Amino acid sequence: MARFPFFGGDPSRRIAEADSVAVIGLGRFGSALALELMAGGTEVLGIDVDETLVQLMNGRLTQVVRADSTKEEALRQLAVDEFDRVVVAIGDDISASILTCSVLLSMKIPVIWAKVVDDRHGLILEQLGVHHVIYPEKDMGRRVAHLVRGAALDYIEVEPGYALVKSAAPAILIGKRLGDTGLRTEHDVTVAAFKRAGEQWRNADADTVLHAGDTILVVGPTASAESFAQLR
Repeated sequence: MARFPFFGGDPSRRIAEADSVAVIGLGRFGSALALELMAGGTEVLGIDVDETLVQLMNGRLTQVVRADSTKEEALRQLAVDEFDRVVVAIGDDISASILTCSVLLSMKIPVIWAKVVDDRHGLILEQLGVHHVIYPEKDMGRRVAHLVRGAALDYIEVEPGYALVKSAAPAILIGKRLGDTGLRTEHDVTVAAFKRAGEQWRNADADTVLHAGDTILVVGPTASAESFAQLR
């Protein structure tokens, strides 16, 4: 894990026990990601070249620093080379994004996530060897398209061609053991979990009997999961 002096207390012990991530680029995407990490108990070093963005995030992250992430010396001074995970969330400055990723790769960061603005940008980072390339606008557009055209309440593509879909339990499942419905044979999907009004989500199994009004999570090939979500 990272070890740098500005966390306070005993740095080596403090950070050795910490779950930490460096987020480079504190625009809308980067700041939202950093704050969500903090909310989940992950300590965040935020870095941006824009002093205004740094000031906006001051006090909201473990530490926020103004620095030029395209300069290896600057990142080493911040001990970024000792982080296990770094997210490059630089916005529209493609050149800065590419240079930053190149520097991080030369520093042997174990896991690098990087936001891209288009396919060309993504291709360059993939060719460089960035471990995880994120297409936030494209991914959100695809997700919303699936929601708009179908009856799904929510949709997550696990990987191309396979999805998890949240939907209302259809009539064909009500009052029957899931193990007796032949879901996998007839519809090529599996009900992974279910939720009743006012209750928490619960894992589903072969003995689960669904009630009218239940909400379910269905997993399977994308086309099959979406088709099943449209049943009434």
